[in-house]
Amino acid sequence: MGKVAVIKTKPTSSNVEDFINSIADEQKRKDSFVILSMMEKATKEKPKMWGSSMIGFGDVRYKSPASGREVDWFRIGFSPRKANLSLHLINLERHADALAKLGKHKTGLGCLYINKLSDVDVKVLEKMIVAAAE
Repeated sequence: MGKVAVIKTKPTSSNVEDFINSIADEQKRKDSFVILSMMEKATKEKPKMWGSSMIGFGDVRYKSPASGREVDWFRIGFSPRKANLSLHLINLERHADALAKLGKHKTGLGCLYINKLSDVDVKVLEKMIVAAAE
């Protein structure tokens, strides 16, 4: 069993809705509430703030296949960043078919980046969120 790594980003007691309401960009704020609702419905869990800008659902011990390092993290989550909405859906490879139908997006290591919900097929995104939550 790998050693559990201590990471800087931890759950906080900050209010998720207050955080979203503090987002200056109106479209990003509206989109964030939609994503919040989709993730809440998919996980049947209450959101928690992780660090100052990430919203996570559920708790999981994630083991890095590369290093064997383990971290306590959220199952799925998102962060409304300045440049885009960053959705953390871990294991994006399994969503390859959905990604092909999603619309305008970029991907990173376990992250899906979209500028705004109107750029993507929201039904496809919702199916991805439900699959990632399982």
